[in-house]
Amino acid sequence: MHKQLDASKIADKKFGQNFLKDSSVLEQIIEAIPNDNLPIAEIGAGLGDLTRQLLKVGQVRAYEVDKRLCEYLKNEFKEPLKNGSLELVCRDILKQSGSLLESSYSLVANLPYYIATNIVLNALRDINCKRIIVMVQKEVAQKFSAKSGDRNFGSLAVLSQSVADVKLLFEVPKEAFVPPPKVTSAVLHIEKHSSLNDKSFEDFLKTAARQPRKRLLKNLSASYSKELLESVFNELKIDFNTRAHQLELPKYHQLYKLLK
Repeated sequence: MHKQLDASKIADKKFGQNFLKDSSVLEQIIEAIPNDNLPIAEIGAGLGDLTRQLLKVGQVRAYEVDKRLCEYLKNEFKEPLKNGSLELVCRDILKQSGSLLESSYSLVANLPYYIATNIVLNALRDINCKRIIVMVQKEVAQKFSAKSGDRNFGSLAVLSQSVADVKLLFEVPKEAFVPPPKVTSAVLHIEKHSSLNDKSFEDFLKTAARQPRKRLLKNLSASYSKELLESVFNELKIDFNTRAHQLELPKYHQLYKLLK
């Protein structure tokens, strides 16, 4: 029997490690995965608590950057690694180019906070990724799931909701983790119907939401002439005083097309 590691002692701040230990939260994550037999990519396998549950659902490719944990996981999951239901990739996911899997897959993970937004955006761009069910900082989940008019509605919400149905499923208290993080977490469910493939649209949104408290017209004037902006705003019947979070999703696409 392989020696169990003490989660509170092994957690490494450098990798943003907070190990999810609450079995009811793990069950809720598994219940959120539709029964469509898609293989699963997991990022940050940690001590394997979520990995163990994911293996009940389907085939798993788990990524882990921490070499100590990789050695632990190789011992802990000898059987699944041997029979091929689990593949363990010991690599920094941020250095990975291309898709996480070679065929259609679901991304299901308890993501380290410091890379969560980048990971979700990469998955939205990845044509093989069909679904994203991830634990992230609550504020990040709110930014992706916000609706027009919410204070949090900005570029992340527009990008994700342009290609997917996005829901914040439930919040997860700090006590569900060892060691407990300083913030509340939440599970985000993103069901994709297409993938992000327009870099200039992403850049346009960054400019639009650059200073959220300022008027949208003012933010966009960093990249477009005042005359063009006023003419397009008039054509689309957008009030000159509109802030970035107040514009509806379809209007963002119309605005982008006319400015392009």
